[in-house]
Amino acid sequence: HFYKRMFQAHPELKNIFNMAHQERGEQQQALARAVYAYAANIENPESLSAVLKDIAHKHASLGVRPEQYPIVGEHLLASIKEVLGDAATDEIISAWAQAYGNLADILAGMESELYERSEERPGGWTGWRRFIVREKHPESDVITSFVLEPADGGQVADFEPGQYTSVAVHVPKLGYQQIRQYSLSDSPNGRSYRISVKREDGGLGTPGYVSSLLHDEVNVGDELKLAAPYGNFYINVTATTPIVLISGGVGLTPMVSMLKKALQTPPRKVVFVHGARNSAVHAMRDRLKEASRTYPEFKLFIFY
Repeated sequence: HFYKRMFQAHPELKNIFNMAHQERGEQQQALARAVYAYAANIENPESLSAVLKDIAHKHASLGVRPEQYPIVGEHLLASIKEVLGDAATDEIISAWAQAYGNLADILAGMESELYERSEERPGGWTGWRRFIVREKHPESDVITSFVLEPADGGQVADFEPGQYTSVAVHVPKLGYQQIRQYSLSDSPNGRSYRISVKREDGGLGTPGYVSSLLHDEVNVGDELKLAAPYGNFYINVTATTPIVLISGGVGLTPMVSMLKKALQTPPRKVVFVHGARNSAVHAMRDRLKEASRTYPEFKLFIFY
């Protein structure tokens, strides 16, 4: 009810929200969980700091701005009123309005700090930056890697191994832009980013609008719009303790970035456990096996 109402009033927001998640109901459930969790812990918001940090990073990767929070709040509160009817007293709506306002202020403040850090770092930026596809090559039957360099010829910001970038593309089937997050699957080099994209076949009820477009229609020389790297899932690059990496399917992409960084001088001990349906869909298999032969500190375990 809420999203339908909001999109009718502000169809431009379809360019930000993942419409495949809308079709599957995932976005609606995520919002309900987030608002409820904040309300349940409103007297101890510090307990939600990790969750709020993840949300802020995701919002920053989408380019969410403070002025968009009142739009969401307006339609969220109106939807509560419309669904609950007389049960939604003025007192209840006022309490929810205050809770939402506090949550929005916290997130907007966190996102502002992320934008500032992204813009200030060498090679950094905010908003969307045009990149050129310099390489496109298959990693398995279902995963393809894209090596991307800035169209302006400048450097790219370093990132923490495990972080992701957002890719924004126009999807003709939908008639508007869609944004997806893809882990950076190489270590930082200051010149380019690599993403490795799994083709989503619609097994969850919706087709992979963006992944299919990237696989089928985007080629070397084409342009893509990227956000700066964000994400709160990464390794401590200054530590020297051993690392255990565990992944399945396309989930190996952030792990490969972590692995490459961990094996740089001086190399750390790394155990990598990876599972895939079969060898045909196992991405970067030969690269990982070669690394296990090159670095005695690296132990690789693969399961099909």
